[in-house]
Amino acid sequence: MTLQPGLQTAPQKPALCPLLNTTSQTACSCETLVSCLVREQNRDTVEAMVRRQRPRRLACLALMAVLLADLLALSDTLAVMSVDLGSESMKVAIVKPGVPMEIVLNKESRRKTPVTVTLKENERFFGDSAASMAIKNPKATLRYFQHLLGKQENNPHVALYRARFPEHELGFDPQRQTVYFQISPQLQFSPEEVLSMLLNYSRSLAEDFAEQPIKDAVITVPAFFNQAERRAVLQAARMAGLKVLQLINDNTATALSYGVFRRKDINTTAQNIMFYDMGSGSTVCTIVTYQTVKTKDAGMQPQLQIRGVGFDRTLGGLEMELRLREHLAGLFNEQRKGQGAKDVRENPRAMAKLLREANRLKTVLSANADHMAQIEGLMDDVDFKAKVTRAEFEELCADLFERVPRPVQQALQSAQMNLDEIEQVILVGGATRVPKVQEVLLKAVGKEELGKNINADEAAAMGAVYQAAALSKAFKVKPFVVRDAVIYPILVEFTREVEEEPGVRSLKHNKRVLFSRMGPYPQRKVITFNRYSHDFNFHINYGDLGFLGPEDLRVFGSQNLTTVKLKGVGESFKKYPDYESKGIKAHFNLDESGVLSLDRVESVFETLVEDSPEEESTLTKLGNTISSLFGGGSTPDTKENGTDTIQEEEEGPAEGSKDEPGEQAELKEEAEAPAEDTSPPPPSEPKGDAAPEGEKATEKDNGEKPEAQKPSEKGEAGSEGVPPAPEEGKKQKPARKQKMVEEIGVELVVLDLPDLPEDELARSAQKLQDLTLRDLEKQEREKAANSLEAFIFETQDKLYQSEYQEVSTEEQREDISGRLSATSTWLEDEGFGATTVMLKEKLAELKKLCQGLFFRVEERKKWPERLSALDNLLNHSSMFLKGARLIPEMDQIFTEVEMTTLEKVINETWAWKNATVAEQAKLPATEKPVLLSKDIEAKMMALDREVQYLLNKAKFAKPRPRPKDKNGTRAEPPLNASASDQGEKVIPPPGQTEDAKPVSEPEKETRSESADSEPLELGGPGAESEQKEQPTGQKRTLKNDEL
Repeated sequence: MTLQPGLQTAPQKPALCPLLNTTSQTACSCETLVSCLVREQNRDTVEAMVRRQRPRRLACLALMAVLLADLLALSDTLAVMSVDLGSESMKVAIVKPGVPMEIVLNKESRRKTPVTVTLKENERFFGDSAASMAIKNPKATLRYFQHLLGKQENNPHVALYRARFPEHELGFDPQRQTVYFQISPQLQFSPEEVLSMLLNYSRSLAEDFAEQPIKDAVITVPAFFNQAERRAVLQAARMAGLKVLQLINDNTATALSYGVFRRKDINTTAQNIMFYDMGSGSTVCTIVTYQTVKTKDAGMQPQLQIRGVGFDRTLGGLEMELRLREHLAGLFNEQRKGQGAKDVRENPRAMAKLLREANRLKTVLSANADHMAQIEGLMDDVDFKAKVTRAEFEELCADLFERVPRPVQQALQSAQMNLDEIEQVILVGGATRVPKVQEVLLKAVGKEELGKNINADEAAAMGAVYQAAALSKAFKVKPFVVRDAVIYPILVEFTREVEEEPGVRSLKHNKRVLFSRMGPYPQRKVITFNRYSHDFNFHINYGDLGFLGPEDLRVFGSQNLTTVKLKGVGESFKKYPDYESKGIKAHFNLDESGVLSLDRVESVFETLVEDSPEEESTLTKLGNTISSLFGGGSTPDTKENGTDTIQEEEEGPAEGSKDEPGEQAELKEEAEAPAEDTSPPPPSEPKGDAAPEGEKATEKDNGEKPEAQKPSEKGEAGSEGVPPAPEEGKKQKPARKQKMVEEIGVELVVLDLPDLPEDELARSAQKLQDLTLRDLEKQEREKAANSLEAFIFETQDKLYQSEYQEVSTEEQREDISGRLSATSTWLEDEGFGATTVMLKEKLAELKKLCQGLFFRVEERKKWPERLSALDNLLNHSSMFLKGARLIPEMDQIFTEVEMTTLEKVINETWAWKNATVAEQAKLPATEKPVLLSKDIEAKMMALDREVQYLLNKAKFAKPRPRPKDKNGTRAEPPLNASASDQGEKVIPPPGQTEDAKPVSEPEKETRSESADSEPLELGGPGAESEQKEQPTGQKRTLKNDEL
């Protein structure tokens, strides 16, 4: 991960001497050594400054190290991922520091992974490995299982799945009325569990690619998924241990990807784009409007709004492949007609082969007019070969192509738009590559051409991972407002008694639309029941689904969602008999994933109380003032401001952000109250106003409003959302409102599809975790077996290599070869039942047996390099010692003891090297060597330590004071000194000593040396002027530097 600008490391200063950054192999001449040592004497001032700055530099480095460590620790959990769950394949994308929006490659280095799982008694396969197992074991290989999510046993899609894949045995779960896969008497898995396995596998791929653990994910789902299907996906992700940031519709993710990469083209003018997505299992047509809007926090930002959606649940590439498979099966049966052979449709393996060939054939026919279908050994060792033309394929799927324009018409109808308002139609999904699909669609939309300027396979994954980064707190992305749309309307139904005539009471059934069709979400709404004083029930159901056909309604399932039973309403009225009831408020939330939830139900009461301002203490007044400054004074009013009365049909625009849930609605039993305030509420509802156990939450009276508040506003809207008034207002109108909130008990009865109980969910998660651990153990065992087998083969091959034969005897090689052969035989005969520990022990025994042989070979390989490095170090150290002894006594910085010690180490190293090499030459190659590479390295380290000690001493040595010149004259100027330089020098008169020199002269020398040592000031004009003022003796020092 790259460092942030604030954590960049400081550039290193250039070394003061070339020898200070050298290794033990550094070579330098005696002249260079002497030059460096002389130059070091003139740098004491610079070194003193460096020593003064060293503590501060160390403190900065320590602080930077701490910050860098914190940043690296934080980066371990920064990555987020997205999973684009298609019917046939899935794409996984990640975002991590330094890797923005990248598609994850699977173990086969492919960007697309088949959504296939093979389940056996003792192993599992995923992706391409499972797809290859579909031919060998079709019953244990599960595909297209997402079509069973959230569906009960009597759903038409369950019957369709049985017809398409008869090899799978589907069991019946009486508790939830759903189905599960019966692999064997001991193995049975629900569709949610199978999906959980696949999500866990996708996370492992992402973690291997990102090289760090990942828990946060955004998962794509079809736009036509209802509440039961969305909850099923969330439960599967929970089993896999994933934290789902959002379930995003795949059409919305595609539109987001399109807008993100064309951000500059979006302006205030609305652009209507149609995305036609035909995948393997379904088709979705979406109309999206792009334009820039003004946001509350970020100013003008691009926005996408889903305007219309049309879909066909069964129109896709899979149905085309099934038609082709049936055609090929008929051709094969005709070829074998009269031979008394069985129908190929009764053989699951043969049908799996035909389906794979049909998939390939459909792809090839998209670019060719005809192709030869051929399968080797289709059934009973009989090969199959037949020619199929594109015309035959289009004839087989003629009724499917007639259904292509229907999603377009549905999308236009739901958006209340016509084709003239659509600027471009863009193709998405693999099945749109079929030429006939493009031909029919182009005719239906009436455009000149279809847009293909988007990656049809990866657009949804890229859009989803962008949304994941936006929702994650670890990344900061450019805002892009997303306003998704509700496909299926949701309403609330309740019944109450009314008195139509005096003494005659009857039941009246009421319906209130909670979330209307094509309304934006995420969104929160509140419904107020203001004529109930006892416990009652209400129902949450789907609204008008007339836009669905009869078959789609059967596939949709139950239209009733939940029955809500309230308990404690009567007790709350008894608890506050003197308070005025403001109704029973039910808070609903349609979150970012499109999942509806009932947050809470409250009974709200109000009353007017008189409170003298003198009773408030000074601390209370100060606390109220501070609270008002930070928005705390409006906490009790926040909820009521969020439940202002509006008309049922009005819905507030919900921004596509998790922080702006949208406008809330208060729907009363009778719509006689006019809308008092339609301004959007605050983004969140603090829990402080929900007072459990009768805790009181106060709110201010209307008289406490500031003067800017209009006096005509009445009711709740007039008293809510108002900051605390100043002290003068309190003295004038001491009466205030007091609000009491009582939590109401809620019992939910799920009617569409019961969720898994918590204990059942925990058991499923534990079962999947055990399977994952088993897979890891299996991988560890396979790794150990492969390591053992590879070691045997490699060692047997090495025994015949010349370098190994030179250092071993014939008996030693025969012993090793025999042990290797025995282990190989054991591995073939009994290795299948061996445990991981046994395999590792076998490998350790063989390595111990061959350790001596390998050691002798490795030592001989290291000798030339190590001995050459030792010789170079000895030669350079001898030259360094010779140069040190040539330094004049007046400038000598090394003591005789130090130079003698270095000379002793050099001589001892030479003697050890010569003696050890001679002794090694006498030993046979098959014996353990006495000349070891580690001993050579130890000698080199000892010698290098002595040399470095002397170099460090030279670096920090202070120059000795030079004797004064008796005649008072200065040295001659250098030959290359200019006339102006000579003219500037002042020769003191006879008898005047050096003490009469200006005091500032050494300071100029110091500044010049400092300037020379700073890399950013080299060659500056200041350096030239200071150089002119230096004494002649110092000029000669610079002359030595030039050498």
